[in-house]
Amino acid sequence: MVDRNSICKACEGTGLLADDENWQYSCTVCGGDGHLTLGESPEPAKPFAIDDNNRTLE
Repeated sequence: MVDRNSICKACEGTGLLADDENWQYSCTVCGGDGHLTLGESPEPAKPFAIDDNNRTLE
């Protein structure tokens, strides 16, 4: 059974986010695994780069 308290609220456990143009990318909150463990920070380890359209660059 899935522990609903550990599911990432940003991506709803899928590990993917989508922008307004429906481009999908890895969730920046959980790191793409869909789960946050107790004590894990939702903040990224380092700032990520964005383009002029405010999309993340990988």
